[in-house]
Amino acid sequence: MTVTETDPTDSAAPSDESAELARLVREEIARRRISRQALADMARISLSTLEKALAGKRSFTLATLLRIEEALGVNLRTGGQGQPAALAASDVAPDTMGAYARSAVTWLEGRYLTLRPSFGTPGGLFAYLTTVRWVPEKGCLGFAESGRSDSRFEQAGHVSMPNLSGHIYLVTNEQGQYRLAILSRPTIDGQLFGILTTLEVGSGSQLVPASAPIALRKLAEGEEPQLGLITPDMAHFENSSEMLARSIEGDFARLHLPA
Repeated sequence: MTVTETDPTDSAAPSDESAELARLVREEIARRRISRQALADMARISLSTLEKALAGKRSFTLATLLRIEEALGVNLRTGGQGQPAALAASDVAPDTMGAYARSAVTWLEGRYLTLRPSFGTPGGLFAYLTTVRWVPEKGCLGFAESGRSDSRFEQAGHVSMPNLSGHIYLVTNEQGQYRLAILSRPTIDGQLFGILTTLEVGSGSQLVPASAPIALRKLAEGEEPQLGLITPDMAHFENSSEMLARSIEGDFARLHLPA
């Protein structure tokens, strides 16, 4: 079986904002003297998606923008020259997300190696990337996944950080269908642990609610970890398994089953 997770919850940006973003991307392509195909490969998006966005035939989504920014190493939405004025927004997240200030959550921004159990290979682990950045047009932190071997199920959504619980919530909401990760605050070594609740493919087209431990580790600049399925015969399986096990063994999350 493979996990099924809804498409990213990105809303289409207004046309004037998309036009300005397209201009900035074209400038970066020209400045670096790379082809559009090269950028699409670097950002792990299809050339068709990139071409349509640059031509104004479709709007950029948050997930696409995050992947392009990650590939180019720039922030196209805030800061620097050519900032789209229409994208300026509040520096305080909505009350429904915890009312956190942008200046208070910069420590959470970055790229994370993400581990969870494999839903299709017993005893295996699944590794991919999660990028967290401020989304100015929404006035909150957003996240987007990349590097998944099942790329059509990659997630994007918003980050809630209420003071009441002290936890971090990665929330995907696609037309009322939710996928949720509840994470601890980072440990002293920069790792986050918690639990993921999503949908798994069952018999036929049946979707079954499923929960599993999840662990994230912030990556250093330029670090490129091994992604995809991790099986017990691989050299890095033991370290990855120990890291993921901390979610439960360290009491960051609990899975209760009847006796």
